[in-house]
Amino acid sequence: MKLIAKQNIIRGFLAMLVATMILSSCQDNLSLDPISEISNSSFWKTEDDARGGMYGMYTRFRSEAQTKLFLWGEARSDVMERSLGGTNNYERYYLNSLDRNFAGPDWMGLYTVVHDANLLIKNVPNIPFADESDKQAILAQAHTMRAFVYFIMARTWGGVPLVTDPTEGYSPDMTQRVKAPVSEIFGLIKQDIDQALAYYPDNTFPTGRFFWSKPAALTLKGDVYLWTAKRQGGGDSDAEIAMAALNEARNADVTLLDDFSQVSAYGNKGNKEIVMAIRFQELETGNISAYQDMYMSSAFLSADMDEATRAAIGTLGGNPYWRISDEVRPQFSDADQRKAATYLDIFTNGGQDHYGAVQLKFKGTVIGGARQFIDDFVIYRYADILLLLAEAKNVLGMDPTEEMNAVRERAYGEQFASHVFVNADPEANDEAILQERLFEFALEGKRWWDLVRFGKAFELVPSLRDRADEQHLLLFPISETTLSLEPNVEQNDGYN
Repeated sequence: MKLIAKQNIIRGFLAMLVATMILSSCQDNLSLDPISEISNSSFWKTEDDARGGMYGMYTRFRSEAQTKLFLWGEARSDVMERSLGGTNNYERYYLNSLDRNFAGPDWMGLYTVVHDANLLIKNVPNIPFADESDKQAILAQAHTMRAFVYFIMARTWGGVPLVTDPTEGYSPDMTQRVKAPVSEIFGLIKQDIDQALAYYPDNTFPTGRFFWSKPAALTLKGDVYLWTAKRQGGGDSDAEIAMAALNEARNADVTLLDDFSQVSAYGNKGNKEIVMAIRFQELETGNISAYQDMYMSSAFLSADMDEATRAAIGTLGGNPYWRISDEVRPQFSDADQRKAATYLDIFTNGGQDHYGAVQLKFKGTVIGGARQFIDDFVIYRYADILLLLAEAKNVLGMDPTEEMNAVRERAYGEQFASHVFVNADPEANDEAILQERLFEFALEGKRWWDLVRFGKAFELVPSLRDRADEQHLLLFPISETTLSLEPNVEQNDGYN
């Protein structure tokens, strides 16, 4: 993309810093301070102002992604359980015991990202650009970002306040909104995606693949329309739209890497399997990863483990608060290269006793003798396009064999012949696709939303079995803090 290719790194950093200071006007969930006359009169005049606003949006999005996307998208699933070092309150997620007093991350930070996108959408059209395509690229990213953030919120809380303008006044209708129906939220999401796709100049990626792009927006469109096909009554028509978007996305410069362990490796950021990722790197402020609490500290290191296991763990770091569960680990086949790249079982007593497990997918890197968990957070990659496409085909009664076997062939390599997918009835195919997504995306912040979309949460999550009458658990509660700050927002049903 021309905009990204020619950006100067130093100028970009300074613009981002200025934008972060000037545009940080979001406080107390939706109770945003109005934009000052100074920022309105002196900002949003030049191309650099627009870029600075865009970089500020990405900065706040990064802050939300580093731990919260995993908590919203995976922590409540069957994947996680307690590890060696206590729980750090993570049990509230995998035991599904959230309530209004411990509700998980709230939506405050997400609305700051929405606010930034709204500022861009309002102000950038009025800024003169030397190249109109640069302006359109910024607007495309703002619309895509707003769509993705509302998609997070719709899946997490259902109906939420719908804010499409920056807060520029103190009137109650600007700062204290009620929740919009989830159908309206999805209406805006779809509208934003279509507007973004109209702006993107082509189906290429910006350098590094950590900015929104047309292939990423198309993948998001497929994800959104599959959700509404299955969860919002969209049926075949939405599944057809999803399939068309995903087919277009797969024509971009993407491929499956031969070595699964290299997809998320620290030294291979922005590789050709990545469609959209959030970039993390050394020396950045606020580097906190969800994955550091799935590793190993010296306090819990057993002297009785074998040398090969100790070598595989390498430099210690983080805390062993939670791990991939006893429910999920046995489902992986030793023939599947994804197993060894996702987690490591630790045995003691000569291999007789299972001691624990650590995640290996996002173990970061070692800098100056210290482990730093600074892997990128991958939002979409090519395997996701393929498996979403397989899912859309299955909804439509089509054969998903091509996409399923592309993923399996990479996973099983020389042993693929023993693991070939064979098309069956739609119910059996759905089961196979969901399990393939487990093996492919474990720990990537997708499993909870996958289980909800497939209608399998109450069947496959141990803490939800025999609780099918508690359908409200498919959504998160709204925190007591949020309710006190937003008196017009009502608690989600079942959490009162």
